[in-house]
Amino acid sequence: MLRYTFKYGIGILTACTLSSLKIFKLRHMNLTPRIAPLQSFCYALALGLSIALIACSSGASASATSASLPASTEADNPAWLNELIQELKAAEPTNPPAKIYSYTYDYQTVYYLTGHCCDFPSKLYDARGNLYCEPDGGITGKGDGRCSDFLERRENEKLIWEDKRESN
Repeated sequence: MLRYTFKYGIGILTACTLSSLKIFKLRHMNLTPRIAPLQSFCYALALGLSIALIACSSGASASATSASLPASTEADNPAWLNELIQELKAAEPTNPPAKIYSYTYDYQTVYYLTGHCCDFPSKLYDARGNLYCEPDGGITGKGDGRCSDFLERRENEKLIWEDKRESN
């Protein structure tokens, strides 16, 4: 559609430009009885086509950009995270279901595994798979205290995996 709009738009703009040159020539020769409406029409048409071309070209590039972005897959995850997901899949489902999120925290990517229940602490791993801390849960509900500000300072939440199985 953009190609046709562009093709016909350029043709009409060229015709209007030639008409404008003729109008200018006629004005210069003081022969301007009824050419103002034609000139206004050409300007309005040029403006409308310019807006249409801009709208079509920006829409096409946005859809091409979003279509080229890959979805998050297991191939995007670190190997240790895929192993953890496989371990969780092999275990009995929990209530609430296990979820893994990625966040930015302390200027690094971290992975947050939700706790199984009230007294089970959640786990926060660094990008290499090392246990960073237990931000919440446990007997006090406040985790191990090593990253007590995690829940307030975390940014860029992205759900990596969710166990969708029904628990018994």
